[in-house]
Amino acid sequence: MQFLIDYGYLVLFLFIFLDQVGLPLPSIAVILAAGALAGTGEINAYLAVLVVVLACVPADLFWFYLGKTRGGKVLNLLCSISLEPDYCVRRTEVSFERIGSFSLIIAKFVPGLQTIAPPMAGFTQMSTFRFLVLDVLGATLWASVLTYIGFLFSAALTDIAARFVSLGIIATFIIIGLFATFIGYKFVQRQFFLRSLRMRMLQPEEVNQKLVAGDSLYIIDLRHRLDFNALPYTIPGAVRVPMEKIGEHHRLIPRDRDIVLYCS
Repeated sequence: MQFLIDYGYLVLFLFIFLDQVGLPLPSIAVILAAGALAGTGEINAYLAVLVVVLACVPADLFWFYLGKTRGGKVLNLLCSISLEPDYCVRRTEVSFERIGSFSLIIAKFVPGLQTIAPPMAGFTQMSTFRFLVLDVLGATLWASVLTYIGFLFSAALTDIAARFVSLGIIATFIIIGLFATFIGYKFVQRQFFLRSLRMRMLQPEEVNQKLVAGDSLYIIDLRHRLDFNALPYTIPGAVRVPMEKIGEHHRLIPRDRDIVLYCS
């Protein structure tokens, strides 16, 4: 707490900036702590909100321009390093499809979405001015809500922090242990999922060989509309059915042929 008091704004800026760049840092806890310090009069709440916004916007702009210039490659990169990569892009695409670019305003409240949303906005060729307006609004709302919660419960949060300080080095091991356990659980969960997929996965070359050999395949292109518009090509003979519509299409899928699904 004393460290946060002495270097509060700098620590707040660095934590939020690195978190928005993509590192798994506890930015929410830091903003809550800043709000708690504002409640005790150690720092200024409005300045803390401003620092959070100033940390968010440059990082978000970086991902926005990468999405604008690199498109789907950036989204694939983010999902490959994500702990839950198997649906993060699809979830973001569906959000953009349902509520449009205003999903940027709520993105920071949804874990994973906050990193994917800026490059997705660039991927959809949103104007820079519109992105900046929505991003600043979203960052301000996010920072304000968390700072206010920290401010509101400043006494309780300060008491919790004091109890942890009294534990000394044990508190550090507890925090590191909980964080490592969470990361380890998500990593193992992901590996089991990927292993289950490998048992049923075909390489593109294998699919091509089957097509050349005349095998009877029923191929379904599951790509979202945004992905298809970015690369409007499909495997010959494939049927385009977006993943979220597959439930409506299942009766048309033949039961006497091999089924091949692809989404990227």
